[in-house]
Amino acid sequence: MKLVLMGTNAFVVPIFDAIKNAGHEIMAVFTRAPKPMGRKQVLTPSPVHAWADENGLTVHTNINEYNYSPDMVVVISYGVILRDNVLKSAPCVNIHPSDLPMYRGPSPIRTALYNGDRKSAVCLMEITPEMDAGDIFMRREFDIGIDDTNDTIENMVSKIGADMMIEYLKSPADYSATPQVGTPTFTRKWTGTDEIIDWSRDATEIHNQIRALGCGRTKISNIDVKILKTKLNGDNLEILQIQPAGKKTMDWKSFVNGLRGAEIKYGE
Repeated sequence: MKLVLMGTNAFVVPIFDAIKNAGHEIMAVFTRAPKPMGRKQVLTPSPVHAWADENGLTVHTNINEYNYSPDMVVVISYGVILRDNVLKSAPCVNIHPSDLPMYRGPSPIRTALYNGDRKSAVCLMEITPEMDAGDIFMRREFDIGIDDTNDTIENMVSKIGADMMIEYLKSPADYSATPQVGTPTFTRKWTGTDEIIDWSRDATEIHNQIRALGCGRTKISNIDVKILKTKLNGDNLEILQIQPAGKKTMDWKSFVNGLRGAEIKYGE
């Protein structure tokens, strides 16, 4: 099939790579424009942009440059609203990592982890003008472990999504479209404020916050820190990795040793 691929984030790359290796003709790749990254704010292309360059594919970072007539448009974690110039050019499909209509929007994986969900699904769906509201062609469930993080779930979704796309693209006509059933729920973009730990919450809630967002920010013994990894020990939260402000990541024991016997106080 002649395809146009649209995506941005790193977990999309294995899916697009599987599509390419399956022998489909990739007419073009659309991705977000390069962004300043790191302390020096170096302009850096997206992971999908880098993958397309490595494979000698035509890359666009402006959706207004779209002027193609493919057999299908495949969109995964692109982050750009599609208009009629794309939607009317060919059938458009999307991989969405939630059990739709639950968790429509930009952060389905992080939201599921934050809420402590133990199951979710990957849906291969039709793209419509309304966000994440299209009919579903394929759905595959997966389990979420108590210590899974955004990274581990994205890795799982990459593998599941690649299998789904390869199977679907062999013969799209074999798959009927099923309308979403139920009341939709919606996700949002998470911010740095969401990383601040409220120590009045229980251990499970704080553990879910850290594994969903990648860190929790707080003060311990009046030191600004990021807590990077935790685990649950019964009803208690055990800190495994921590990063004091301006210092390298360390384990909890090393941090406590650095306090030289000072009392450990949380959230001051």
